[in-house]
Amino acid sequence: MAESSDSGPSTSTAPAAGTPSSPEPSRADRQRSRVLAVAAEIFSRRGFRATSMNEIAAAVGLSKPTLYHYFHSKEELLVRLYSDVLDESLRMAREVVGAAPTPLAGVRELISSRVAYTCRNQALLKVCFEEEHELPAELAEQLLRRRHAFEELVVATLEEHLAAHPAVELGMPSKVWVNMCLGAANWTYKWFRPSGPDDPERLGERIAAALTAGITP
Repeated sequence: MAESSDSGPSTSTAPAAGTPSSPEPSRADRQRSRVLAVAAEIFSRRGFRATSMNEIAAAVGLSKPTLYHYFHSKEELLVRLYSDVLDESLRMAREVVGAAPTPLAGVRELISSRVAYTCRNQALLKVCFEEEHELPAELAEQLLRRRHAFEELVVATLEEHLAAHPAVELGMPSKVWVNMCLGAANWTYKWFRPSGPDDPERLGERIAAALTAGITP
């Protein structure tokens, strides 16, 4: 899912009268976001188990007691990273489907934007894909259900396209096809290089076009 989109120049620089504006994040919220970003980078480089709260505190420039004011444990940090990725992924997927002119366009953009998001957040996605076994057991199932909600949205969009084009043959169950495509998109965290010929968005377009060629009428 694409991280951002350029909607063009705004015609207004201030919210309309009576329209509440988004509140500015508090200093504590900004500090939590900073801690999460640093933790994701260190977890991806050293591994969850090898990382200590002392190391995270030092990297952020906080004392250990101050860090514990924001997050009580490494496990809480890991769960928050997962939760944020799942929530953002589902939110962006719903926006993509809602804006797509056709179900096929929706499927393409879901794949394309997933590639772009993964490439732009390689360290974070590495943690999510490689440290899942470290999640607390009592929360793992809940997080898994939220991930399935994203997958089911892609499946539903695909099946809407197939229903409109009966001549298109998928050759496999819809869920298998979706998992194949998401696997290809997600795996880009392993090999994407910013110095390569394509930026994340262009790479996403290429991969989405290749994966959906067989279902394009």
